Amino acid sequence: MPNKRSGGGLSATQQAAKFLGVSVLSGAVLAGIALPAFGALGLAAKGSVESFDELPANLKTPPLSQRTTILDAKGSQIATVYSRDRTVVDLKNISPYMQKAIVAIEDSRFYQHGAIDLKGVLRALNKNVQSSGVAQGASTLTQQYVKNVFVEEAGDDPTKVAQATQQTIGRKIKELKYAIQVEEELGKKKILENYLNITFFGEQAYGVEAASQRYFSTHAKDLTLPQAALLAGIVQSPSRYDPVNDETEATRRRNTVLQRMAEVGDISEAEAAKAQKAPLGLKVTQPKNGCITAVQGASFFCKYVERAFLSDPVFGKTKEARAKLWNQGGLTIRTTLDPQAQQSVQASLKDHVYKSDKVAAASTLVEPGTGKILAMGQSKPYGYGKNETEYNYSVNASMGGSNFGFPTGSTFKPFVAAAAIEEGRPANQMYPAPYEMQYPATVQTCSGKAWVNDGNYKLENESESEKGPYDLKTAMAKSVNTYFVQMLADIGMCPVVKMTDSLGVVQGNGDKVPEVPSSMTLGSTGLSPLTMASAYAAFASRGMYCTPIAIESITQTANGKKKSLEVPKSTCSRAMSEKTADTINTLLSGVVDSGTGQQAGLSGRANAGKTGTTDERKNAWFVGYTPNLSGAVWVGSATQKVKMTNISIGGVYHAQVYGGDTPGPIWRDAMTGALEGKEAPSFNLVSIPSNNPGKGDDDNGNDNGNDDNNNGNNDGFIGGLLTGGTTDGGSSTGGDTSTGGWENLFQGQSNGNGNGGGRG
Repeated sequence: MPNKRSGGGLSATQQAAKFLGVSVLSGAVLAGIALPAFGALGLAAKGSVESFDELPANLKTPPLSQRTTILDAKGSQIATVYSRDRTVVDLKNISPYMQKAIVAIEDSRFYQHGAIDLKGVLRALNKNVQSSGVAQGASTLTQQYVKNVFVEEAGDDPTKVAQATQQTIGRKIKELKYAIQVEEELGKKKILENYLNITFFGEQAYGVEAASQRYFSTHAKDLTLPQAALLAGIVQSPSRYDPVNDETEATRRRNTVLQRMAEVGDISEAEAAKAQKAPLGLKVTQPKNGCITAVQGASFFCKYVERAFLSDPVFGKTKEARAKLWNQGGLTIRTTLDPQAQQSVQASLKDHVYKSDKVAAASTLVEPGTGKILAMGQSKPYGYGKNETEYNYSVNASMGGSNFGFPTGSTFKPFVAAAAIEEGRPANQMYPAPYEMQYPATVQTCSGKAWVNDGNYKLENESESEKGPYDLKTAMAKSVNTYFVQMLADIGMCPVVKMTDSLGVVQGNGDKVPEVPSSMTLGSTGLSPLTMASAYAAFASRGMYCTPIAIESITQTANGKKKSLEVPKSTCSRAMSEKTADTINTLLSGVVDSGTGQQAGLSGRANAGKTGTTDERKNAWFVGYTPNLSGAVWVGSATQKVKMTNISIGGVYHAQVYGGDTPGPIWRDAMTGALEGKEAPSFNLVSIPSNNPGKGDDDNGNDNGNDDNNNGNNDGFIGGLLTGGTTDGGSSTGGDTSTGGWENLFQGQSNGNGNGGGRG
């Protein structure tokens, strides 16, 4: 039977065993733990839980997790992200007061003993026996450092953290052996430096530099005596001595540290007394972690960078390896974001669309010839409250966007024209293009099996005055639906598939665009603004398509050393001939000069673009470019439930929304600001003879360029063209404002019942 003290509780011997965490009575030997001279002795004994000699020889010290800083292209900070807020600093950059304070209160004989302090053990044993409990500990700073290494290695895994901190004989023995190793290899100053960088100071601050910033908004090297004493006191119990939540308790603990510093001779009694009377003097800096804190509305771009990192094999072969590297942090990520362009995009969105509007807007700018994403923003801010969203409307689902993207309407038509020109059709190709017509009976596909119009589907143009014959230039400027369907019937769908493949055009869910006429001409399939801006950038760069990129360079800091990491590069390839691109540029210049995009036209520089509006006006687009910048703007309902008729957007009433009158001005203002002070190169325009003079005007002789040929009715025939009317773009039942998870059910394809197919 265990011996009990008269007052109850454990005997002195049992107190000792409990304190050490090693059963002395069962034969665990304490040799080699008292003084440096005995540090190399083994700790092997019959009956010990784990043989000392069987432990691995070296303590694996993982790089300390630190904050990652994300910068724009000019080197200014966008945001900081971290698993643990920590900035590693050298001992020389830590206040001498801080060094003395932590040693005085945690291990006053730190410089006199080895890995284990025998005198401290005996003193603590005696104290604990007297108090009938564990009133005093005896872990040295070295042991505490080793324990913190175990915790750091465990990361955020609660099971591993529990294993790293459990009070077992095995862990104590392991801690002991590694403490001896650390003492031999690192020396006292390095141990102290490592300890001050690894330990937790509460309030999400790991390491003394982060703690100095959190509590006093200063650097660790500038800590005063009272400040250092406060931080040193927190370490024992960060929650109990948290000065933010309990100033009285924190003050008592600080004064205890100051008194201890006087007792060991680090400061005088007078200095201690003066410091004890000083107020805490907190100047708290709230932690700013994550993309939600990004400046200039760049939160969505920041999240795109994070997702790009976590999904690219260049940063690790497995998902787990990439996540480990990201959480470890210590990265300085320089991105492609141009601060001037980003500011311009956000300002334009704010001017034209309110975050409280029933619809939202998103815009992305891309640099032709490089694939660099220069700006990315939207009208509803990043967040989880009312009129906020965590979904990035500019990108595909895999990068945090909608399931399907958004139907693009007539902004798809230039891909058809480019495919036809590549096939050898003349730039002034004529088609009858009546006001109304049936879809062709059959249209050839890549598989060789023709698409069949077995539903007798019809289509029409926006206005009855729009009836051919038309040539390509006029049809593009007026966005004539029947013209482009006839062009598709002429060349077949395979050339368009080839063109869209070469331009990186995929649906928001990553799938290829369906081989059906409505998708291949009228934009009934959901795409993202980034996809569209990148594809149009190929026109601007005379036929060279470059995959979009967001990361320029990454520098990793680990164990005091910096190294550059490999980053993904844009892949550029020829999507079409220079002649074809020049022809498209000429055609789309006409759209902003005298066609549906006049309200979007830029002054003083060459520009081109295309408008788009979809069935029931649920989506409106403008995609345009100059030779040195390409941009896409989408306006619509994330849930695809708002019909943009009789609606107020940004305080402006619209009887009907057109691609030219709402997305167009957003694009114009965003591009104007982004390009201010930049060169204004010209396109290599070509001469396109007109085959139908006078056809560009309406019956009154005026240009009829105020619409994108959205049908606006509820026939549903375009939706019906998608897989025989069976394709469903999602059954979103969420509200019309972007406030929650229902947005993940974005509709991007038609369901065949007049519920989403693109028309204009």
